[in-house]
Amino acid sequence: MRQLLASAVAAALLHISPTVILVKRPDAVQQLLPGADRFLARELHLSAHDAHRLHEVVDWSPEDGVLTFFVGKDGGKDVGTLEFVRVDTPHGPLEVAVGFTPERTVRGVIVTKATVESKPWVLAALQAGLTEHYRGLKLADAPGGAAAIKNRIADLPAYMAQEVDKGVARALVAYRDFYR
Repeated sequence: MRQLLASAVAAALLHISPTVILVKRPDAVQQLLPGADRFLARELHLSAHDAHRLHEVVDWSPEDGVLTFFVGKDGGKDVGTLEFVRVDTPHGPLEVAVGFTPERTVRGVIVTKATVESKPWVLAALQAGLTEHYRGLKLADAPGGAAAIKNRIADLPAYMAQEVDKGVARALVAYRDFYR
């Protein structure tokens, strides 16, 4: 009984609600890599030095030090590349899928996961046009989707939009610095 009570108190203090899927990963892949007839996962294992550098630049380290890029192909031609990035927030994790064109610009961004608590805030930011502001970003650009919609949404959706910006920034740096 004591263990159960301690677990309940810990859960309440941690304030993290269950994760929900907003867009299934296969659907995000299809949307962000249109025209692809086959898909390859390309894993890049970061050295300790590279992992530290990535952490210094965007305050992020991929799980197990592995960056996974999904490459879409149509025949032998590259259609684009996609990366899923996790952003940990005080309200729980958020997952952002960032698709890149063969010209190395952002094709699109899809928020694939949120939490039960953050879902309404994420949806409000998306409905305000958050992801439209990422299309065409170059690898050296800073994401500004949150700033672009700030005056049209409440504080918590604006906060979640900033978290999506973080995910996009992480994907931009990882793709720019490690994908060849």
